[in-house]
Amino acid sequence: MNNAITYKHVTVLKKHHLILLTISVFCLLLTASGNAEVVDRVVAEVNEDVITLSEVEEEGRGFLRRVALEVPSENRMEAVQQVRRDILRSLIDKTLIEQEAAKQGIVVTDEEVEGSFQQILRANRLSEEEMLAELDLNGVSEASYRSNLKSQLYQNKLVNRDVRSKVVITEEAILDYYDTHYTEQIKEGSYYLLQIGIDWGETGGGDADPATLEKRKQSARDRAERVHKLARSGSDFRELANKFSDLPSAAEGGDIGSFEENEMASYMKFAVTSLAPGEVSSIVETPVGYQFFKLLSSREGGIVVQAPYGDVKEEIREKLYSQELEKQFDDWIREIRERAYIRTSL
Repeated sequence: MNNAITYKHVTVLKKHHLILLTISVFCLLLTASGNAEVVDRVVAEVNEDVITLSEVEEEGRGFLRRVALEVPSENRMEAVQQVRRDILRSLIDKTLIEQEAAKQGIVVTDEEVEGSFQQILRANRLSEEEMLAELDLNGVSEASYRSNLKSQLYQNKLVNRDVRSKVVITEEAILDYYDTHYTEQIKEGSYYLLQIGIDWGETGGGDADPATLEKRKQSARDRAERVHKLARSGSDFRELANKFSDLPSAAEGGDIGSFEENEMASYMKFAVTSLAPGEVSSIVETPVGYQFFKLLSSREGGIVVQAPYGDVKEEIREKLYSQELEKQFDDWIREIRERAYIRTSL
C-alpha cells in the first residue's frame, strides 16, 4: 500500500518517543474530513472477552496526528483502516496473554506496575512529571501506558514460565555466527583496513584566512597524534575509531573493508603497503585532515578476524538468545491464537 503507514512503521516511530515502551500500539479515528462522529461498537470477540472500536482508538489516539500530516488525503482512510487492523491484532494478542495468565494463576499487582514505571523513570533519569509530559506530547494517556506496562509484565511472567526454558544457545551456534559475521576471507593482493581520520575541514571556499586554517590544521594534527599514540600502545583500534574518528567509518569501528593496491588513494597506499598484519601505520595528511590505518590482512590473503572470539562470545550469545526467545514467543502466541475463538469485524 503506497503512502500508507503500517503498524511496523508505527512501532519504529514510537520507539524514538515513548521510552522503553515495548508494546507500542497507536491509532486515532480519522475520516477524510477529520470531523465525523464515531459510534462505538464491538470490533472483536476473543473467547469470552470483547474489544471495542473506542479501545482501539484509545490505544493509539496520538499516532494519527502523524498520519494526518504524512499521508496524502486520498490515501488517508486506507492507511487508517490498515493501522486499525494491525492495532486490533496487537490488542487481540494482549487479551490472549492476559487470559492465559489468568488460566495459569499469574497475577500482576498495581505495585509491580508502579515499580516498573519507577524503574523506567530511573533508567532514563526522568521525573514523573517529565515522563507524563512526554506521553502527553505523543497523545498517550498515563492509564494507557500503565495498561501496556501491565500487559508486558504478564507477558514476561508467561515467557519465563512457558518459553524461556525452551531456548538453548549452543557453542556451535555461537561459533557459526562468529565465523559468518566476524571473519572474512580476503583474496590475495588485498589489504583489509581499519581507519581513523581527524579532519580540519575544507581548505577552499569561504575560509580564506591562512592563520585560522593553520590553527585548525595544528589542532587536528595534535588530536591525531594523541589518538595515534593510543592505537600504537595497544588500545582497541575499533573503540578509538568509534570515539575519536571524524570519518563515516567511525560508526563501524573504522572498518573500511578490503582494497587492492590500485584502488587506494596515494596517501593510503603510502601508509599501508609496507605494513605487516596487525601494525598501525604512520599518520598521513589528506586534502582535509590526517589519517592513519591498521592492517588486518596481509597481501597473501587469508581469513581476517575482525574481533577475537573471546571478546565477542557473550555478546553473540545474548544476540542469539534474544532472537531465539522472540521466535519462540511468536510460535507460542500463534499456538494460543489458533486455539482461541476469535471473531473480528474491522
